[in-house]
Amino acid sequence: MAGARSKSPSQCGPRGLDTPGYILDVPDGWTSARLDEIEPISVVNGTLLWRPVRRTFDIGAFGINAYVAPSAGDDVVEEHTEESLGHEEVYVVLEGRATFTLDGEMLDAPAGTVVFVRDPRVRRQAKAEVAGTAVLAVGGPRDAVFEPSPWEDFFAAERHRAAGDYTAYVAELEASAERRPDHAATLYNLACAEALAGRADDALAHLRRALEIKPEWTEVASKDDDFAALRDQPGWPIQPTTA
Repeated sequence: MAGARSKSPSQCGPRGLDTPGYILDVPDGWTSARLDEIEPISVVNGTLLWRPVRRTFDIGAFGINAYVAPSAGDDVVEEHTEESLGHEEVYVVLEGRATFTLDGEMLDAPAGTVVFVRDPRVRRQAKAEVAGTAVLAVGGPRDAVFEPSPWEDFFAAERHRAAGDYTAYVAELEASAERRPDHAATLYNLACAEALAGRADDALAHLRRALEIKPEWTEVASKDDDFAALRDQPGWPIQPTTA
């Protein structure tokens, strides 16, 4: 989650003030910015704000992002493991107070707490105890070259969805799919965007391929509101269950 999961500043600073998640230019030597200068992107149905630190600075050696929970009780670290990526992660509570759950063990984490999760298999989650709780997450593999996580593309594209600009939403996820043509989550999110944009044939094709790769997502897709307009289409890939 130094990176997370999804269903987004001058010559010596990031540009993110008007275009979240992207840089204009980062000098070869160094650069800086305040976290609150990095425009947040609302994700997870508005229950989490993501400040895309890694993308803003074009950091290539490790993942680093900041998260803010708008309300007490919201996740500030979504429940997940890093098993598929093999990442070790460090979480730094910047503001507020969070309760971490680490493989079932609970940890009170006021501002200033540093949590290191060495084992990627540990299931972790953190909930905000007060509104505005902020956590910085840093991570990467110990014995491999870091590659940016695909979910960053989904989170970055969410700003278009929130604005109702489904054409831009599709375009950003199409670019992600070109880089990862057989990544199931990328295809699924692209299908959602295409369905919302009225591109039924493309949405059905990408959803079909996503479910070929991840058939366990069939039930989720069958209930996903993004696909409501597709369920009566001839190419709908999910067969109705019979009693």
